[in-house]
Amino acid sequence: MTFPWHLYVMALGYILAGMNHFRKPRLYMRMIPEFFPNPKLLNIISGALEIILGILLCIPAASPYAAVGIIALLIAIFPANLFMYMNEKAALGMPKWALLLRLPLQIVLIIWAYQYSNFIK
Repeated sequence: MTFPWHLYVMALGYILAGMNHFRKPRLYMRMIPEFFPNPKLLNIISGALEIILGILLCIPAASPYAAVGIIALLIAIFPANLFMYMNEKAALGMPKWALLLRLPLQIVLIIWAYQYSNFIK
């Protein structure tokens, strides 16, 4: 089974994003809302999940499960995107309009992942 090129683009995006969690952990820890415990651990977990799920997307037998995992991850990290919009320190200097656009972008990413979850068939 060969996958469409855009699946590989998505997989690479998640792998690179996950790697960035380890390259620049403080950047990501600033995005985690204060009411979540242990931001360092949450950063490690989310970065590792992005890498693992990105790799699993490229394995035909695991791809549908990885897509569902990505959907769950995107839902789980939504509070961080909302926190970035509401908290200037967490916004990383991004303009308000860009932070606002990140919120519906999560829906687009969920729909993209859903395309590979085999629920459509």
